[in-house]
Order: sequence, then structure tokens, then C-alpha cells
Amino acid sequence: MATVGIVGAGAMGLAAAYHALKAGHRVTVYEADSVPGGMAAHADLDGLSIERFYHFVCKADAATFELMQELGIGDRMRWRDTSMGYFVDGRLYRWGDPLALLSFPKLSWIAKLRYGWQMFRATKRSDWADLENVTAKDWIEREAGSEAYDVLWRRLFDLKFFEFAEHVSAAWIWTRIKRIGTSRRSLMQEQLGYIEGGSQTLVDALVQAIESRGGTIRLGMRVEEVVTADGRVTGVRTPAGIDPVDAVISTMPTPYVARLIPGLPDDWNAAYDRIDNIGVVCVLLKLARSVSPHFWVNINDPAIDIPGIIEFSNLRPVDETVVYVPFYMPQTNVKFGGSDSDFVAESMAAIRRLNPTIDDTDLKASMVGRLRHAQPVCPAGFAERVPPIQTPIQGLQVADTAFYYPEDRGISESVRYGALMAANLGT
Repeated sequence: MATVGIVGAGAMGLAAAYHALKAGHRVTVYEADSVPGGMAAHADLDGLSIERFYHFVCKADAATFELMQELGIGDRMRWRDTSMGYFVDGRLYRWGDPLALLSFPKLSWIAKLRYGWQMFRATKRSDWADLENVTAKDWIEREAGSEAYDVLWRRLFDLKFFEFAEHVSAAWIWTRIKRIGTSRRSLMQEQLGYIEGGSQTLVDALVQAIESRGGTIRLGMRVEEVVTADGRVTGVRTPAGIDPVDAVISTMPTPYVARLIPGLPDDWNAAYDRIDNIGVVCVLLKLARSVSPHFWVNINDPAIDIPGIIEFSNLRPVDETVVYVPFYMPQTNVKFGGSDSDFVAESMAAIRRLNPTIDDTDLKASMVGRLRHAQPVCPAGFAERVPPIQTPIQGLQVADTAFYYPEDRGISESVRYGALMAANLGT
């Protein structure tokens, strides 16, 4: 039985703690935030408890379902028919099924057929090896053509990845297409899931399970160093002192690793430092009326510098309309430091363009969340850049959302990796 320190109380850290306790280890989780859950944590939006950053569940998310069953909350999973829209050049179009593609006027018939065939084959593909060293741009242009890329993808990539846009891995974008594309009730009907009560339901269940097994979660406790000596982990240093440990599972974003784990070899720290991240300013709005009938609307419009909006209330039923407006950008972008009020104003301007019947009197409440390291940038060939989870230091494992590659960030991958790292404590 080992004494284990876990850095970070997001879904991955909490899952690691839960499984480590089940295996008989002593566990302390260290979290700088005042609440557990990380990106899955809730906040109060004018009396509504809701995720600070949007989440949804797909039918491929087996690890989530297994953990919920184990925690006794499997009956809290809900499924709902959802739809997508595409706002292009000032007009909103239905999207996400074969008929919507065929009726879409912004593509030629040959582009529609090539794009539809590519998306269909993407949902049937099971191996991504031949996509690993190909960029998403090259893959889409090769199979669907440059017309489809320019109309449907170029601006989305530019507004999310900026200078990294043309380097994003085809394997990474394929997993996103497949995950959503296979979460359907039928060929014509997308179906996504949510947890009743939101992701906080899962966070609370994990916290309760951890504490009932004798684990400790220390909130508001920032880790200053993972202490090592003679090639092994010896402690976790916080403002309160050094806690002796036998093992550490670090789930902190990789940009912090080199500074907080100085005992790692230089080449390992260089590998972590080479992983780029995009930040996000996520605006959450409560509105008096709906923007559209769709859960997700992609945007390709020269007047809107946002790649899309998520009308979350079209997935999880709540009393009023709830919309997420994410602004992804590198932390170095001067706009990242803009005021909350400016981001809310820009969000409302975009929503008014999507739905001119909405005005500022429809805004009932707003909240702005910021993350400096929200989205790892996964270029072609990224698999070779990701270091092993087990480091050269005995007892030290390191992973963040970049390690899910080619999968994207998500609760299901988080809890899967948490269980994996807990299992590795015995090796």
C-alpha cells in the first residue's frame, strides 16, 4: 500500500484517486481551485447550477457509463434528440444529416457528394494510423476537395487554432467526427447525452466515494513542487509544507510540469514544453428566448469572430435559454486579456446576427470563464511528441488532456486515464 499524492481534482485526478483508494492506497488530492471538478465543475448562473465549460456525452463514452454505474448514478444518464446548424454568410442552415447536406446551397453537387462520402467513411473507420502524419487540411482537401474545406472548415480552424490552424492532425479531427457522427438514433437523427443535474452529479459522486474510503481532497491548496530525490518521488510541497509520498499522479497542464517537477530530466521537460496549448474565454449567457432550435451552430461569417455557439438548453432542459460562446485563442493574443464585459457584448452581437429578434433586454445573466490551457494543439505526427505517462522518476506519472490523443478532451477519456494511472501504481 502506497501513500499517493494526486495533483489536480479534475475528472482525471478524481477518478485516479477513487481507483487508487479501491486498490488500498492512501490518497491525498491537491487542488488549487476552491472547488473540485476542473473543467467539469459547476458555477451559479443567476440561481442555475451549470457547468462553467460546456460538456455533452456521446454514445461512445463507455468509460463514463461504467464509472457512473459503479458509483450508483447510472440511472442519471439522459439522452435527447439534438441537431446542428451552420451559419454561413448571414443565414442559418440546418446541418448534420444527408438531406441537410444535399439542400445546402453553398457547395456544388460534386463537393456535397465528396464531403458526404468522406464523413460517412470517417464514421466507419477504426484505424487512424494512416492519418497520423497528415494534417486535417490536407486530409479534407484530398478527400472532399478544397471547396468543402474553404466553406465548412477553414474559418473554424482559423478561429480556434490561429497560427496552428493548418498543422492540426487529421487523426485528431477524425476522432471528433467519429465520436459525434456515431452518437445517433438513426441516420437522420443525432442523439447526445447529459447527466441529470449536470457534470456536478458525477463530481459529487466521486468526491463522496473518495472521502468515504478515507481519501483527502485539499481544496485551495496549490502544489509548489513535486519533490524528488535519488530518482524517486519523495513528497509534495505546498504552502503548508512538504507531505511525504511514495507516488505522485500529476494531472496538471503540461506547461506547468517543468517548473513544478524540477527533478525531471531536461529532455523530458523539453518534451512537455513542446506541447502547445490554446486558451479559451468561455462566455455563458442566460437569455429570455431561444437563439435557434439547434444544440450546436457552427459559424462561418465574416462579421463574427467566433467559430460557433452551443445552446446548451437544447440538450439539458432548464427553465430559460442557456448559451455558451467560446472564444479560443493563444494566451499571447492581446484579446485574451480583454474585459468580461467586452466578451459578453461581442457574444450578444453575434447572437443578434444569428437571430435578429433578440436584443439586449433578453440578456438575463452572464458569466465568463477563462482557461489559459484549455485545448492542446495536436499537429500531424503528434503521437511521437507525447511522452510516456510513466516518467523516469520512480513513482511519478504525468498526464493531461494532450495524452488522450487522438481523442479530444472529455470526461470519458479523463476517467479512463485516471483508472489507468491508478492501476499503474502497483507496477
